[in-house]
Amino acid sequence: MARSMSVADAKAHFSECVREAEDGAPVLVTRHGRAVVAIVPVEDLETLERLRASGPDGGLASIAGRFDDAQDFVDELDAIAHRRNRKARLALKE
Repeated sequence: MARSMSVADAKAHFSECVREAEDGAPVLVTRHGRAVVAIVPVEDLETLERLRASGPDGGLASIAGRFDDAQDFVDELDAIAHRRNRKARLALKE
């Protein structure tokens, strides 16, 4: 689990935050008790940028339409997202 600290603490201990991120441990920075940014290893940022660049059709769900039982796969992903209280943004392209 990522360490969490206020903006003021992160500012005062920035070198320590950077060291933790270099070691693979993200640091969440909070403002008024709410996480607003994270200090992460550069590899994590590169992965995030790749995922964003691929867009919603670039992930695992993008291959769902290639299978005979694709709707079952999409339905299961929707169910998982619903259980996690997130909106599912999956749809098969015809």
